[in-house]
Amino acid sequence: MLVLALDTSTPAVTAGVAELGAGVAVLGERVTLDARAHGELITPHALEAARDAGAAVTDVAAIVVGAGPGPFTGLRAGLATAAALGHALGVPVHPVCSLDAIARQVTVDEPFHVVTDARRREVYWAAYAADGTRTDGPHVQAPAELSFSVAAGDGARRYAEQLGARVVEPYYPSTAGLVEAARDALLGGAEPAPLTPLYLRRPDAVEPGARKRVTAS
Repeated sequence: MLVLALDTSTPAVTAGVAELGAGVAVLGERVTLDARAHGELITPHALEAARDAGAAVTDVAAIVVGAGPGPFTGLRAGLATAAALGHALGVPVHPVCSLDAIARQVTVDEPFHVVTDARRREVYWAAYAADGTRTDGPHVQAPAELSFSVAAGDGARRYAEQLGARVVEPYYPSTAGLVEAARDALLGGAEPAPLTPLYLRRPDAVEPGARKRVTAS
């Protein structure tokens, strides 16, 4: 099964094409670290990754997209692109927790955490068993309030001292991790879950309140 994977939940703009069978073989992948270029780069990256894989986007049988947690503006770029491509191609779009995608590529023999930067001096985090199964989270919290022994993700690297953690790779979701996180749903032909972004906190922009009535004195 040829799968297109997309993620814009972190500063990494990631798109890749992988063959899913007994394992995951990444055939093409493009990654750019630029937190301000998610909307600009995600579609070109998808097309270039497919070309590197010797295929066309129209050849994919399914799409996997990181649903966060992540900042509002970046995260919606990946989800909107995945939804549009899935609709145009008539293929299922499976959202996965982006922290789970990172966890699938962690190679340690003990429980660990995945931590990504949530900005505003906060982090998104989740806890995992040694086999990569999520046991808690995701949450958003100040790193000074947390204490982890082993942690992966760009947030773990940035706040390693506050967390007291031994930092391990990977730092960002990868094509292989995204596809692995959706493996059971993809191979089982499960109905995709709704494309609901994991913002974990409300966006800064709010609708204006009702105007006050002005009465003549």
